[in-house]
Amino acid sequence: MPESQPRIDPVLGTTVHIVGGRQSRPNLPDNRSATVCPFCVGGLEAPAPYETRWFVNRWPAMDGDRCEVILYSPDHDASFASLGVDGIGRVIDLWTERTETLGARDDVDFVLVFENRGASIGATISHPHGQIYAYDHVPQRSARLLGPNGWAPTADERLVVVGNDTMTAAVPLAPVYPVAVTIAPRLRVGRLNELGGTARRDLASILADVLDRLDRLHGEPIPYMLWVNQRPFTAGFEDAWLNIEIVSPWRAANLPRYIAAAEIGAGEYFNPVVPEDLVVRLRELRD
Repeated sequence: MPESQPRIDPVLGTTVHIVGGRQSRPNLPDNRSATVCPFCVGGLEAPAPYETRWFVNRWPAMDGDRCEVILYSPDHDASFASLGVDGIGRVIDLWTERTETLGARDDVDFVLVFENRGASIGATISHPHGQIYAYDHVPQRSARLLGPNGWAPTADERLVVVGNDTMTAAVPLAPVYPVAVTIAPRLRVGRLNELGGTARRDLASILADVLDRLDRLHGEPIPYMLWVNQRPFTAGFEDAWLNIEIVSPWRAANLPRYIAAAEIGAGEYFNPVVPEDLVVRLRELRD
């Protein structure tokens, strides 16, 4: 069996990548000394000083150099939010460069930038980092979200948490997860490389703001998943609207909402957190 083997469910059409080789990837606990962290300067993946850095994942979920790791900072104890506007801006610049470089390959149709923060989410190394997957197809959810009649920012001001001149952050109307915020440009933009200098800095600013509010929502750093939805590198997605989704399973401090059998089995979800209540709480967490 190859290291990564995609399979299609014959009834539901779900794509599942069988990746047995990832069982051997490293898993460093949060209390491990930073001196053994492979992402710290001098470590296995960062032999020289850096501000941001990318490299091909040694334990990829897909073959063909399709999986990369993005290091946000050499500071082992930093978080994405703590990098501030300038630091987050450097990460966005690297996201943009790697998206366009990978997307230029003939065998890449879609590039997904994402971060898993927190051991409970599945992050195996606590050093601040994210990842990029380059697909040879457009995944079903991405195709639905970014295709014709796909996602566009809500006009419901009741759901807006914060905004600036070019960006807004809002809670979705019907989120699956208890905590969910979507960041998007006010005007339609397909990919990160289409953002001008002002808009890119506004994106860094609103990311710093939202991530800081999320970390204060329950009085301690929150586990979250973050991903960037961008226009695919194939025809049929001319109307795609760039957006960044951030979700967390926490419905209270250290109390996750588990997605249970009825939800997975039926494909319908039951969220105990009212989106309008979450908006109010996040709005109150100003500096």
